[in-house]
Amino acid sequence: MTRHNLRLFISAIFLSSLLSVTASADQLLQSIQADYKQRLGDLFIDFHRNPELSTAEVRTAKKLAAELRSNGFEVSEGIGGTGIVALMENGPGPLVMLRADMDGLPLKEKSGLPYASTATQLDPITGKVFPVMHACGHDVHITSLAGTAKQMAERRDKWSGTLMLIGQPAEERIMGARAMMRDNLWQRFGTPDYALAFHVSAGLRAGLINVQEGAPFAGADTVDIIVHGVGAHGASPHAGKDPVLLGSQIVVALQSLVSRELPPREAGVVTVGAFHSGTKHNIISDRAKLQLTVRNTNLQTRDTLLEGIERIAVNMGRVAGLPEDKLPEVILLDESTPPTINNDALVRRLRSVWQAKLGSEKVTSISSQGMGAEDFPSFTTEPEIPSVYFSVGGTSESDLQAAMNGTGPKIASHHSPLFKIEPRPAITSGVQASVIALMELMPAKQQD
Repeated sequence: MTRHNLRLFISAIFLSSLLSVTASADQLLQSIQADYKQRLGDLFIDFHRNPELSTAEVRTAKKLAAELRSNGFEVSEGIGGTGIVALMENGPGPLVMLRADMDGLPLKEKSGLPYASTATQLDPITGKVFPVMHACGHDVHITSLAGTAKQMAERRDKWSGTLMLIGQPAEERIMGARAMMRDNLWQRFGTPDYALAFHVSAGLRAGLINVQEGAPFAGADTVDIIVHGVGAHGASPHAGKDPVLLGSQIVVALQSLVSRELPPREAGVVTVGAFHSGTKHNIISDRAKLQLTVRNTNLQTRDTLLEGIERIAVNMGRVAGLPEDKLPEVILLDESTPPTINNDALVRRLRSVWQAKLGSEKVTSISSQGMGAEDFPSFTTEPEIPSVYFSVGGTSESDLQAAMNGTGPKIASHHSPLFKIEPRPAITSGVQASVIALMELMPAKQQD
């Protein structure tokens, strides 16, 4: 064979492979779109109209479990409260987990959608009745999970391994993943070799896949500081120890943690969200309470911030002349999560296959601008599991452009009563990206 003919032969093979990849992706998308028309669209509307609060996702869990079971998965319910684990064993190969969160938020929906939620629910945690809506897109996540289940079940000849689908409760309160782990999740169902999850994003063009190396979500810790004092008359401050003054000094001193103890390019947040003390104008209280949220993108920064908060609070008490038994108390609450840190090699692997099968214009890597947190790392940190958390765009191009040029309303943020998503492109892209990633991680075994 001449060198010219060899080049033609190689080009023909490459073109044939490219056409095969494109045809396969097109067939998958057509199947997902048909499923959306027949089933997923109505399923999404049902989930959206009937949201449930954290730890109370009873109806949602039952409906999702039924959908997964109908596609041949072995489903276990009641894991860590209302959690679901669905398994499909399909020959030798890795165990891969895909998770979707189920809970809504205590908000009255004002989106104007024809299928807007009017639901109310008793919150089992607070004992109060709240309006409820899916203001963070969890209805997209669980609908996509049901769509992924169907596509994977219909393609068993194209993958090998065990697929684990998880419906997780109480993500909004950063407690559902931990509850499932405390219910011996991995001991009962196996420890995954890989873990995946995605979140719909109102700030991205509908259908766009965004995946980044590093930490797409911050870690979050919830901290209380109890500041003790000595009560006195407001006209005689010398007779007491003012916890309001001491608490104020602590608030100001805490600001030096990020500005002076973290490297300038290292992200961190220490926010005092609440300061409570006193009952009357002329009474110096004997107690104040500060409520903090602390954010980070790696465990070293987390340690620096938490240790710094303890050091500042306690020693400011000493500066104020408090005795050792009245020094401020720093309490780390259970509502905490480490940062979501993607496995960089796995990100590069999945980004490459998504670009090949979806087109490079549909895959991006935009760094997160905020310090929002997720409890997904409760699944992936101890033990460490290679994982990727990606985003799927949820707002139409026309709405994004109108918001940018001022001819339309601003895009409502997550956790807003105005929040809304374009369900069809978000769900179909979420299913498509999930199936492609799962197929990549669980390739069919080649026959000898």
